[in-house]
Amino acid sequence: MSTAATRTAGPDHLWTVDEHLEDILATVRPLEPIELQLLDAQGCVLVEDITVPVSLPPFDNSSMDGYAVRVTDVAGASEEFPAVLTVIGDVAAGQAEPLHVGPGETARIMTGAPLPPGAEAVVPVEWTDGGLGGGPVTGMRARSQAPEAATGHVHVYRSAEARAHVRAKGSDVKAGDRALDAGTVLGPPQIALLAAIGRGTVRVRPRPRVVVMSTGSELVQPDEQLGDGQIYDSNSFALTAAARDAGAIAYRVGAVADDAETLRDTIEDQLVRADLMVTTGGVSVGAYDVVKEALSSVGDEDEEGAGIDFRKLAMQPGKPQGFGTIGPDHIPLLALPGNPVSSYVSFELFVRPAIRVLMGLDDVHRPRTRAALTTDKALTSPKGRRQFLRGTYADGEVTPVGGAGSHLVAALALADALIVVPEDVESVEPGTEVEVVLLG
Repeated sequence: MSTAATRTAGPDHLWTVDEHLEDILATVRPLEPIELQLLDAQGCVLVEDITVPVSLPPFDNSSMDGYAVRVTDVAGASEEFPAVLTVIGDVAAGQAEPLHVGPGETARIMTGAPLPPGAEAVVPVEWTDGGLGGGPVTGMRARSQAPEAATGHVHVYRSAEARAHVRAKGSDVKAGDRALDAGTVLGPPQIALLAAIGRGTVRVRPRPRVVVMSTGSELVQPDEQLGDGQIYDSNSFALTAAARDAGAIAYRVGAVADDAETLRDTIEDQLVRADLMVTTGGVSVGAYDVVKEALSSVGDEDEEGAGIDFRKLAMQPGKPQGFGTIGPDHIPLLALPGNPVSSYVSFELFVRPAIRVLMGLDDVHRPRTRAALTTDKALTSPKGRRQFLRGTYADGEVTPVGGAGSHLVAALALADALIVVPEDVESVEPGTEVEVVLLG
């Protein structure tokens, strides 16, 4: 490892949550920017400010199907005394050479079509007879009864003010305006804006590729038959989904048996498609915790600064943790505990911020707030450990869900927050204001 904290910490050092996170964030670096096609850039972070090259809309255009008119020609128009105008033709969206509307004239115009020279407003087709005479008609009837050729005369039954039903040039954004700032995450609306201003590609930091791998000979894949002493592999699914939720492209690797050589070979095979690797299980002190053994010689251990450091953290759940870099490209690897709640809490506290750093985001942490604890009895917490309890948050109050056990997956599924109990607090009374990490 390359940080001073790692070099000076001995094997018996009990790391704080903050020390471990600081070490991770000091090691992980944003990915290098690349140029991507718009749809490939969805979910990525801009590395450049985007300036509008052309105004939107680029010309005055109609917001309705109707007739382009001069204001004076329809002044005072009513059902009793309609204005009768000569229809000189159609103006359709995309028409290159619009008609010129002179005194007493009008052009039938479609939504989005450019306002023709001479016209000052648009009257909706519902305010006219659709070119047939005989009184006003509305909606689909007006359209269905309109003549095939836009010639002849139209009766207009209402007056119109200047610029009525006209979308002004530049009313959305003007040429030279800042469209998007560097650091923006590109979602569908941002992709739409980039396309609207003519950008086919954009320079972004790519979404990080995260490989998730669970370990344990007892793990069975969903839909398979459970044998004696076996459990379903839920961690790899949970962490892969969490990585995608954080913005990554995540690859799930099926559970690897408790064999150091097999695990080492699998990790080395996965390095080619990883910007970050996450393992779960096999990091404590049991006889079959082979992750430590396997990771001690993954990749090129002669590379300066490479290697995985296994630690004990002053937290519950999630005391055993591993972090470092592996291989010649120094791919960051976080080794998480195997208990479902421990691995998920560890992901939220350590892996998610690392993913957000790789993306190039400034704000990498989940939002936090203060809330009143609503519970029937006091919460207890081990001295010297920062505890993270699952809870549900609403309207300034947080309620614990389930107990402190690190195997309680059902309770985790109900939680939308983590209740933080500091290291120096052993009991929290109902009604006490506590810190809350908001999930989702």
